[in-house]
Amino acid sequence: MAGTAGGDTVDVVGMWVTADGHIRQELLADGRYDEARGERRSAYTGRYTVTGSHLDYIDDTGFTATGDIRDGVLYHEHLVLYRERTSP
Repeated sequence: MAGTAGGDTVDVVGMWVTADGHIRQELLADGRYDEARGERRSAYTGRYTVTGSHLDYIDDTGFTATGDIRDGVLYHEHLVLYRERTSP
C-alpha cells in the first residue's frame, strides 16, 4: 500500500520496528497491520489507510491512532519506528 506526497510515492508495506526492537509493526499490502510488543505477538491488529505520507489506524477494538512518515521514519503517535531491512 502506498500514498503519494508531493508527487512522490510513499511505500509503507513491510516491517517497522523501534530502535530497541521491542515494538514491531507489520504493515501488510492488504491494508491490515499486526503489531507485536516484546514477546506478545499480535498485541494489536487492525487496518490502516494511507493518504500521502499520513497513516490512519483503526484497531480491531475500535481504537484509532495516526502516523506520519518523514525522511523514511514512521512516527506513530509517541513511537518512532524504522523500516526493517532484510538481507539480500
